[in-house]
Amino acid sequence: MRMLFQTLRNLAVCAPALLSVAGLSGEPFASVAPPNVVVILGDDQAWSDYGFMGHPDIKTPHLDRLAKRSLVFERGCVAAPLCRPSLASMVTGLFPFQHGISGNDVDGSNNRAALDAPLREAFHQHPSFVKLLTSGGYLAHQSGKWWEGSFADGGFTHGMTHGDPTRGGRHGDAGLTIGREGMKPVTDFIDGAVADKKPFLLWYAPFLPHTPHNPPARLLEKYSKDGRAGDVAKYYAMCEWFDETCGELFDYLDGKKLTQNTVVLFICDNGWAAASTNAGDPNQKLWKEYAQRSKSSPFENGIRTPIMVSWPGRVKPERSPDLAHAIDLFPTIAAATGLTAPAGLPGINLLDAKARDARKQVFGVTNSTHNMSPGNPDDTLQYLWCVEQEWKLILRFHGKDTSKYRNLHVWDTAPTHLYHLSEDPNEKRDVADQHPEIVSRLKDRIEGWRRSLSAAK
Repeated sequence: MRMLFQTLRNLAVCAPALLSVAGLSGEPFASVAPPNVVVILGDDQAWSDYGFMGHPDIKTPHLDRLAKRSLVFERGCVAAPLCRPSLASMVTGLFPFQHGISGNDVDGSNNRAALDAPLREAFHQHPSFVKLLTSGGYLAHQSGKWWEGSFADGGFTHGMTHGDPTRGGRHGDAGLTIGREGMKPVTDFIDGAVADKKPFLLWYAPFLPHTPHNPPARLLEKYSKDGRAGDVAKYYAMCEWFDETCGELFDYLDGKKLTQNTVVLFICDNGWAAASTNAGDPNQKLWKEYAQRSKSSPFENGIRTPIMVSWPGRVKPERSPDLAHAIDLFPTIAAATGLTAPAGLPGINLLDAKARDARKQVFGVTNSTHNMSPGNPDDTLQYLWCVEQEWKLILRFHGKDTSKYRNLHVWDTAPTHLYHLSEDPNEKRDVADQHPEIVSRLKDRIEGWRRSLSAAK
């Protein structure tokens, strides 16, 4: 109770500032209960593949509705273009070389329980927004993707993932049924939190539109047509299926009259593209599961995602041209709930327009997928990148490889790639040779960013 009182007190203190940066006015936050927080995480969906992002074919009416009432960052980025390190960065507000989770596995499928245990133990020493909220009196529910042990290991009070490798625990286990097999665990949790009169955090990370691409027949029929590859049709149908589950969640919050005092944040863990869309690339033969230069790569179809923040009456709905980043979720959630984030987090509060304006670049990292080196993330480093409004620089590294878990980008030997994103958003033309001064300047920015965060460890 004391922590809950402190939360309300903090809300009263920070209310004018939040209202100011959101461009709104209204009653002080002290007059309302602490807001609920819903974090929605898509899984393997390209930044362009939503109705509100202008896709000509994929229908996402429920996320489009969320966009209309949200502060939308069309140019959001993740810390790493792979699910496990990406999610780890979201929850901690740190980059992979800071929290230690740089890939999906230490040695592929070999001896996962023993090899992952010390890595997870070290990871859980870091603060997270989950633990911040539960220490402030929130109930917290995990569903869907979750790599770091059980829901309880992550600081959630409730959840679905058991995390036991002897029972198939790896990246969500029982939690991965959410959405695909209904929403009851989530709605039951909401009911319980309401009955207990507790603010709540909901981590909704359904295994959607991720493979297996097995959408309902009605949706597959809708997207199947002459001239469209089968893997593309299935993926499009999965995107709409994911949207439908989000609609169920929004409708439930509406029905419980919770929408007005619920902060909803939306992001995707990384991009994805069907292998057939890259059939003309001779390097595609190295990997059959999805297109090169999408998931697990530093290109836009790997790292870019829309990011949305909705809080009716508190956050002004608008499209922002500012750069946003997955590491911003932690400080944004802390600010919205009136709690204090740990000092030194590299992200910003996305509700703070001055902080967004002061940001000139965002950064990220790509490591090998299935062969982490615990305690030495740089051992598997493949790329570092920087986005600066119209420009993007990618630096190539050659971290260790294994014959069994091959680096997906062995074909890429160029030390740098430079793209003029405002003219070439799909990164078709590498102009590094034409702009050596920009390459040099952004390389300095990347090196300075790494030095500053390494020194802070």
